[in-house]
Amino acid sequence: MPATKKLNAAEQATSPSVPTGSEGNFILGGPTGARPTLTQFMIETRRQHPDATGDLNGIINAVSLACKAISRKVALGALADVLGSAGTGNVQGEEQKKIDVIANEMFLRAAEWGGRLAGMASEEIDDVYRLPDSYPRGKYLLAFDPLDGSSNADVNVSVGSIFSIMRAPHPGRDAKAEDFLQPGAQQVCAGYAIYGPSTMLVLTLGSGTHAFTLEPQLGEWVLSHPNLRIPAQTREFAINTSNRRFWEPAIKRYVDECLAGQTGPRGADFNMRWIASLVAEAHRILMRGGVFMYPRDSKNPERAGRLRLLYEANPISMLIEQAGGLASTGRARILQAQPKELHERIGFIFGSADEVERIESYHRDEPLDNYSAPLFGKRGLFSE
Repeated sequence: MPATKKLNAAEQATSPSVPTGSEGNFILGGPTGARPTLTQFMIETRRQHPDATGDLNGIINAVSLACKAISRKVALGALADVLGSAGTGNVQGEEQKKIDVIANEMFLRAAEWGGRLAGMASEEIDDVYRLPDSYPRGKYLLAFDPLDGSSNADVNVSVGSIFSIMRAPHPGRDAKAEDFLQPGAQQVCAGYAIYGPSTMLVLTLGSGTHAFTLEPQLGEWVLSHPNLRIPAQTREFAINTSNRRFWEPAIKRYVDECLAGQTGPRGADFNMRWIASLVAEAHRILMRGGVFMYPRDSKNPERAGRLRLLYEANPISMLIEQAGGLASTGRARILQAQPKELHERIGFIFGSADEVERIESYHRDEPLDNYSAPLFGKRGLFSE
């Protein structure tokens, strides 16, 4: 039998399987080869912080368990009778799918009992979820979207779960709604699971963004993409062009310039993507670059945007920034936004840094109420 081999410091620094800066002693060979599991990764991360209690590790393990269970339900689809409408609506007035309700319950049941949380907030629940009296209260808060893009499950398109972990202002006590109203910069952990051809968990604890793939035979999350980096430049963007008539001038200008291709002001051809699943859009950008736009528009003037700040924009923004990208409203950094309510919505633009900066500059430089796009005149594709 060949002897196992420990990675020395030089090998750790260059190995694609080990997070940069880790001082761990991961073993070559074994059930996952040279790749650490999520549990190993978290233990090594904790060792770098001697004062850590392990509570954060426990919450992440609970969330990862919920994501495994949700992945299984999504994979079975109609065979598990999880598709279609639940016949109910959430606080935003949106129709709930059966899988929305199931995924929400899985998050609550997996995380409520461990004594590490003071409360939870979900996109599918009107108010803060109060833990059962029989469970102790901890020092963290968990906010989550149990199944982002759930309408796509009916047509077998990738969906996912998004989560955010914050410190509780009053550890050991039941959390209130105002406790969750923290700027995204105060998150201690953020991540998502994507349920696609493979199930993956993408995670940041403030020191890079790392992706783990679920090994189905072992039932383990295995580090497959350490230290993800988003290229600063891209030739790919994602936006729902059916809303063009409601866009602000800066967004119209940006998209029109991209669509003009090599003969336009950008001097390059761009590809356009739109999946209508935030997790899938974010995952593509983390893996190969691009820019995503769901900007504030005039379709619902009373709203600052479409996506939820606490459950979607903040956690995705932390992941994007930790991978070298930018996340913005179009005018300001998302992670500096001060939430005012649990289910607040916001305009959301993120991805490759150069493109996000360009969009922000267009918002600064374009004060006009209307934007004239010569490329798309009366006979253009997007004429109004």
